[in-house]
Amino acid sequence: MPRPRRPRRRMPNSTVQFPLSKSDLDTAVRKAVAAYWRARSGQAKRQSQRGGSDTGTRGEVTGGQHLNAFSELIVDVVRLAGFTDSEIRLKSGVELPGYFRPTKKWDIVVVRDGRLCAAIEMKSQVGPSFGNNFNNRSEEAIGSSTDFWVAYREGVLGPHQPWVGYFLLVEESDKSVSPVRMSRAVFEPMPIFNNTSYIDRYAILCQRLVLERNYTAAALLTSPRGISGAFREPTSALSFEHFVRSLFGHLVGVEGSRNA
Repeated sequence: MPRPRRPRRRMPNSTVQFPLSKSDLDTAVRKAVAAYWRARSGQAKRQSQRGGSDTGTRGEVTGGQHLNAFSELIVDVVRLAGFTDSEIRLKSGVELPGYFRPTKKWDIVVVRDGRLCAAIEMKSQVGPSFGNNFNNRSEEAIGSSTDFWVAYREGVLGPHQPWVGYFLLVEESDKSVSPVRMSRAVFEPMPIFNNTSYIDRYAILCQRLVLERNYTAAALLTSPRGISGAFREPTSALSFEHFVRSLFGHLVGVEGSRNA
């Protein structure tokens, strides 16, 4: 079956300045990273107090709210672009129809006057099972976006092109930064994957997801375990600033078209 043609990207409205300075944004990201690690450790502690026995780090994620601080930060940017809380869906009302399945839950959905303006997927990964989780995350990201754009092609998401984002936070540890031996394969893998760490592979994944128009923009952050808020961005093309600037520009264009 031929690959579905994805719509061309709209150019952001360049007449409206992004309202947050790089310094303010970096400070907000550090706070969100620290909150992420506090949430994970708090969930694991509560699980232990209840006598649970989740294997590995699963006890840290069973609460499902560990990226809340990042969600709120992105929602703040959406508000600054001129959208009201009634137009921003977070935690509930985030199901969108698919093509290969009836619906899929996104993490943030922005809707105005029946128009889908933006949809954002937010994921994270901590060790120790980076190998299995990398494959799972890759399959989720590719599958969700493919399902989304074929549904868009079929007209079930409306006629207007939405902005679609993918956010990923990965634990920075010895296992995620060290080069990984290539698995045996029937044919030779692409050379770009030679001598790469899992973080390198996540960067390749995110860059190619944007290159192939699976997502309008992607953000990749890495952070060592702890509550200092320290973080790193492996490539500027996947920085959080670039991610939210792209989102803001698209939404300002939607706001401008309404006021025209």
